[in-house]
Amino acid sequence: MTTKQTVAAIAATVDRLQPEFAAMSDAIWDYAELSFSEHQSAQTQIAMLEKHGFRIEREIADIETAFIGEAGHGKPVIAFLGEFDALAGLSQKAGIAAEQPEKSGGTGHGCGHNLLGTGSMLAAVALAKHLAENKLPGTIRYYGCPGEEGGSGKTFMARAGAFDDVDTALTWHPAPFNGVRSTNNLAVLEIYYRFKGVAAHASNGAHLGRSALDALELMNVGVNFLREHMPQDCRVHYAITDAGGKAANVVQSRTEALYLVRAPELPVALDLAARVDRIAKGAAMMTDTEVEIVFDRAATNLLPNITLESAIHANMVDLGPVPFDDKDVTFAQEIQNTLTPEAIKSSVRLYQIKKDVFLNGKVDGSSPLHLGLRDFEGESHFRAGSTDVGDVSWVTPTAQCWAPAWAIGTAPHTWQVVAQGKSAAAHKAFAHAAKSLASTGLDLILNPGLLAQAKAEWLEKTEGRPYQCPIPAHIGPKIDRP
Repeated sequence: MTTKQTVAAIAATVDRLQPEFAAMSDAIWDYAELSFSEHQSAQTQIAMLEKHGFRIEREIADIETAFIGEAGHGKPVIAFLGEFDALAGLSQKAGIAAEQPEKSGGTGHGCGHNLLGTGSMLAAVALAKHLAENKLPGTIRYYGCPGEEGGSGKTFMARAGAFDDVDTALTWHPAPFNGVRSTNNLAVLEIYYRFKGVAAHASNGAHLGRSALDALELMNVGVNFLREHMPQDCRVHYAITDAGGKAANVVQSRTEALYLVRAPELPVALDLAARVDRIAKGAAMMTDTEVEIVFDRAATNLLPNITLESAIHANMVDLGPVPFDDKDVTFAQEIQNTLTPEAIKSSVRLYQIKKDVFLNGKVDGSSPLHLGLRDFEGESHFRAGSTDVGDVSWVTPTAQCWAPAWAIGTAPHTWQVVAQGKSAAAHKAFAHAAKSLASTGLDLILNPGLLAQAKAEWLEKTEGRPYQCPIPAHIGPKIDRP
C-alpha cells in the first residue's frame, strides 16, 4: 500500500466505527464526572475496548478510574492518551446557543474531554484492527487517563511507571482550529498555604489575637513584589480558598490560599516555589502565626517533538479538511454570536494561525468553523498553559494535534464548549483526530526510521536527564466531589 492508501484504509475503519463511538462520547458527556470520580465514564470506555478485543489492566497507579487497554503484540508500543473528566459548575444544555444549565451548579464537559477520550480510543481501535487484518507487528495501547483538570492524573501514572515501555505517545485536544500547534507548555506546581493564628475580639481584645488573615495578606503582597524579580516567562497566581470567616469584629484564626507556580522547566518552577515558601514563612513570622505548606498537585513542562508533529501534519494534509456541512456551520454561527469580537481575535492569536494549507484567505473567524488546516511551521512557540501530558513527554516521545470541535472564538472551560459537546460537528472532529493519529501510529510502525528520528530528537531535548516526578512520593490523587 502507498501512504495515501493506508491513510484511506484507516479512515474507512474510523468512519465505520464512528456512530457507536459518538454514542459513547455522548454518554460520557451525560455523566460529566469530576477528577478521579469518573467511574461510569471509565467503565463505559473499558466496555468499548473489551468489545473490540482489547486486554484491560485496571487501577493503574492505584487510581480506581485509571486503566490501560492493549491489543496486538511486539514492538513498537504505540500509546494513545485519552481523558474523560469534567468540570464543576459548568452544567449546560447541549445543542443550544444560550447559557442554560441542565442543573444549577452541576458539572459539565467544559474542556471537551468526552470527545478527547473517544477520539483517542477510536484511533487505537482503528489502528489495532488494521494491524490484525494485515498481520503487522506492534502493540497498541489506549491509556484511560483520569483527573486531567487539576488532578495531574498522568503525573501519577508516570510516577508509577505506566509509560516506561512505550515507544511513543499520541493524543489530541478539541479546539476551534484544525491542525498541529507545537507548544512549549509550562511546568506547574499547586501548593496550599494555610495560616493558623489566635482568635480574639477585634475591638476589646485585639492584642490577644494573632491574625491569620494579616499573614495571608502580607504573603500576597510579598509575592506581588516577587513578580518583578522572577523570569518573565514564569507565572505565579493564587486564589484565597478560606478568608477565615465573615465576621469583621473577629481576629481571624485561620486562612488558606492555593498558589500555582509555573515555569518553562521544572527545576525553575521548584526554585520559584521555594521563594514563595520563604515569603509565606516570613509573613507568619511578621504576624506571630504559623503556616502549613501543603504540596497538592503538579505537572511537568511539555517537550514538543517536531518529528512526530510533522508526521501528524502530513497525514492531516492527506486527509483534507473536516467534512462539515451547512447545519454544522449554522450552529457554530449561533454559538459565535454569543462571543465578543475580541474573543474571536484572541482565539486566532492563541492558536498562532498565520497560514492555512487549504484556504487562500486569512483565517480571521469570519467563518464560524475552521474549514481548512493550520499550516505547521515546523517549530514550537511559547504557551503559558500547563498539562499533565508534559509528564508523559519526559518518559517517551509525545505529540498531539487539534481538531475543530468548537466555533472559532470559543474558549475552554465555558458553557459554549459544553453546548457544543454533542454536536454533529464535534463528532466529526473527534473522528478526524482519530484518523490523523491512527495514520501517524501506522507510519511509526511501517517506518522504523521515523520512530528512530523521533527518539533521537527526544534524547536531545531531555539531554539525558531522567524523568523527575514533581509530586512527592507520599502524595496521592485528591478526588473532586460534585
